[in-house]
Amino acid sequence: MIITSKKDYPLATNFPYSLEHLQVSYCKLARVDMRMLCLKKLRKLDLSHNHIKKLPSTIGDLLYLQELNLHDNQLESFSTALCSSTLQKSLQFLDLSQNKIRALPIQFCSLQELVHLKLDDNELIRLPFKLGQFKKLRFLSAARNKLPFLPCEFKLLHLENLDLFGNSFEQPSPLTPNIQLKVPLTLLETASRLVVNSKFSYGPHLLPAHLCQDLDTAKLCQCGQSCVNSFIQTTVTMNLHHVSHTVVLVDNMGGTEAPVQSYFCSLLCYSEFLDRYLQSNR
Repeated sequence: MIITSKKDYPLATNFPYSLEHLQVSYCKLARVDMRMLCLKKLRKLDLSHNHIKKLPSTIGDLLYLQELNLHDNQLESFSTALCSSTLQKSLQFLDLSQNKIRALPIQFCSLQELVHLKLDDNELIRLPFKLGQFKKLRFLSAARNKLPFLPCEFKLLHLENLDLFGNSFEQPSPLTPNIQLKVPLTLLETASRLVVNSKFSYGPHLLPAHLCQDLDTAKLCQCGQSCVNSFIQTTVTMNLHHVSHTVVLVDNMGGTEAPVQSYFCSLLCYSEFLDRYLQSNR
C-alpha cells in the first residue's frame, strides 16, 4: 500500500492486517500511527518525508521488518530500546538520512543484520563506537554530517560502497597523542581488561551499570588487546579503499582518506607505532 498525500490517509478505516509493504510519505505525520504497529506481517515500512520526531519502541515488535525508511523527518535520536528489540534479527535496510540526529547509542551496533545504512544529512558528531560489529554491512553513507574523525573499529568493516563526502574531518595528529595511560595500571583497569580480552560474559545482573558501560566502550589496541579507561589515543590517516570497494570522494579535492582514532594499551605499543610511522614518512 502506498499513500503519498494527506487526503488519502485512512482516518476511519484500519490498514489491512495482511500488509507486507506500507509507504506513507508526504502526509505530515508528527508521530507513528499505532495502527501501523499492529501489522504483524510487515516487512517494509516507509515513513519518509514526514515530521516524525520520535519513534515508539513498539516498532521493535514487528518481527519480520526488514526495511525501515525514515528519510526526511525530524528525528533527534534512535532509542536503545529499538536497538535491543527483535530488529536485531530482522532489519537489513535502515534509512535515517535527512534528520537531526547528533549521535547514535552504543547499542546501535546490535542491529547485526544490517546490510544497508544511510545516515546522510544529519548532525552527527560521531559514528557508533563499535561500528566494526556490523559484519554484514555492505553499504554505508554518512555524507554531509559533522564528523571530525572515524571510530577505531571503522577499519574492521568490509564494505562495497562508502560515502562520507562533506564532513568536517580534522587533520590527523599521530605525534600529539591524548595520554590517559596510568602506570602502573589500577586494579580496576587490569580486571576490566581481563574481562574484555578473555571475552567473559557480563551484564547489569553481575556488575554495576557504570562498569558495564566502561566495558561496552573498551578500546582495541593495534596489538589486538583491549584497554578500557587507561590508554594512549591519537588519530591517523586511513585510505578508505582499505574498507570499501567503492569510495565516494571525501572532499572536492578528490581525497579518499579520513582520520581514524587509534588506541594503544601501553607505552610499548605506542612506541612501536611511532617508529613505524616515522620510518614511513622519511
